[in-house]
Formats: sequence, C-alpha cells, structure tokens
Amino acid sequence: MTSGPERIVVYGVTGSGKSTLAALIAERTGLPYHSADDLSWQPGWVPVPDEEQRRRIAELCAGDRWVLDAAYGKWRDLVLARTELVVGLDYPRWLSLGRLVRRTLVRSVTRVRICNGNVESFRQAFSADSIIRWHFTSFANKRARIRAWAAESPGPEIVRLTSPRQTRQWLKTL
Repeated sequence: MTSGPERIVVYGVTGSGKSTLAALIAERTGLPYHSADDLSWQPGWVPVPDEEQRRRIAELCAGDRWVLDAAYGKWRDLVLARTELVVGLDYPRWLSLGRLVRRTLVRSVTRVRICNGNVESFRQAFSADSIIRWHFTSFANKRARIRAWAAESPGPEIVRLTSPRQTRQWLKTL
C-alpha cells in the first residue's frame, strides 16, 4: 500500500512514455494500473462510443485507488475531479517524437498486440489517422496544458517532469 496519492494520472504528449511511467508508478506503489487505450479502443481500431468511454472512466475514477495513463479531452473532467496527483511529462518534441516513431516502427514489424488486440501497421503509421500525425496535431496544446497546470493547478497536485532523468529521480521518491 502507498502512503502518498492513491489516484494518479500521467499526462503528456503522444510518445512521451505515459503508459510506461504509469505502469512503473503502479508497480512501485501497488496501485492498480489502467490503460486509457484499453478503455477507449475496441478490436479493429474501432473507437468506443464517447458516452461509453465516459461511463467506463467514471466507473474507474469512482474507485479509491488507481493509476491512469492519460486524460483524454472527452472525459478529462471526470478524471481531474478525482485525481490526487497529475504527473506531467513535458519532454521536448525531438525526444517524444523519436520515441513514438521508434515504437511505431517496432510494433509495425513485430505485430505485437496492444489495446484489445489491435496491431499497428506501416500503412496506419502513414495514414490520415496516424499516431505520428496526431503527435504533431496535439503536441503544442498538451504541452501548454501541462505548463498551465504546473503554474496553477486545476485541483490536484501537479508534478511537471522535463526529462527522463528527472522522471527516474522522481520515481525513486515514491
């Protein structure tokens, strides 16, 4: 059991390492980890309808103990209302984009199954719905949100981490 925050969300730009960090936080604290992608994607990359996503997130957030690896705009309000700690990964674009491209290429080759059995592909990586394209579309807004929260919290405690080294050091404090 943990003596610190028991409802934690990891927030950051696409490719920053949110899922990896959330899993590590869960491992160190004993809190249950939940993947936002598992809650929002069905097999075949079919999105879970918005109202169902909100229902799933509301149910998860009603619990007393959890770590979540994202706070999507469709249901961010539900998450922030119950979160005790937001860990914001505010890494430079070159780092998060490099991680994202590398991860996408490896997954496209290995066909490793992610979120409800889905797989990434080269075709998908270069499509209009590409996760790499999404990185460029969402980067500035997510980074600005992290910085705004760090300057004035929307409620929960905010920890803004700007490098993997700083993140590793912070993780040791849990």
